[in-house]
Amino acid sequence: MTSPIAETAEIPIFVDAPHAAAEPPAPLAELDARSISAWFGERKVLDRVSLRMPAGQVTALIGPSGCGKSTFLRILNRMHELVASAKLAGEVNLDGEDIYAAGRRLTDARKAIGMVFQKPNPFPAMSIYDNVVAGLKLTGVRVPRAVRDGLVEESLTRAGLWREVQDRLSSPGGALSGGQQQRLCIARSLAVRPRVLLMDEPCSALDPTSTRVIEQTIAELASQVTIVIVTHNMQQAARVSNSCAFFLAEQGTPGVIVEHGPTELIFGSPQDQRTADYVHGRFG
Repeated sequence: MTSPIAETAEIPIFVDAPHAAAEPPAPLAELDARSISAWFGERKVLDRVSLRMPAGQVTALIGPSGCGKSTFLRILNRMHELVASAKLAGEVNLDGEDIYAAGRRLTDARKAIGMVFQKPNPFPAMSIYDNVVAGLKLTGVRVPRAVRDGLVEESLTRAGLWREVQDRLSSPGGALSGGQQQRLCIARSLAVRPRVLLMDEPCSALDPTSTRVIEQTIAELASQVTIVIVTHNMQQAARVSNSCAFFLAEQGTPGVIVEHGPTELIFGSPQDQRTADYVHGRFG
């Protein structure tokens, strides 16, 4: 497997005094998963899951614990293969090109498809500034020193954090509140210019106020980057997403998508009774 820092690439940037800013982002990207099956050892956890995640929209993955949502999310940027016993079948197409195709580099997938995890994971002793820059280093992206300040400011602004931290960029990232740390992690992901941002229950460890701020950040980012979010909070799914996919694993069977479509239809007039029971809190 290719080391994430073994290969480097220049990120396109131009200088616009007093700070540097990046060029306009690439066109919004569509993700299309086709017939995805996944295993851990001999245990099959997903069975022929297909889902189109439209460009410039928020797609929410909902369903009870253990139905394969997080596994599916990790498959979307090739994290599943990091588990020694993991196996996979199917395709994940980013604008029509399979990220698992022979010859496709792992680093390319990670740059194009970023990930924000359930628990905020900034480098606690590293400064706020260096936490953002770390996103570039971890994916092997070189940024000229002269324009790095502008990119850090832009990434923190897009993550909704700049105004709160602009006067203390040298402070440790671990000194921020939980919600601020999560937005710092979002900024770290955004710094490498992903075309898709995956979010695995990004608010589950946060208080209601921080959750509201993260949801506002998601709403603002949706016009700039395609977002796929796993959430167990049905109210959150209804608030932040354009479309939903309901995953379910029944009686020890692998996870499947029972139903997917526009969020208002999934919550307002689902076609499958199991979907209606879940979104209205009758199980799960």
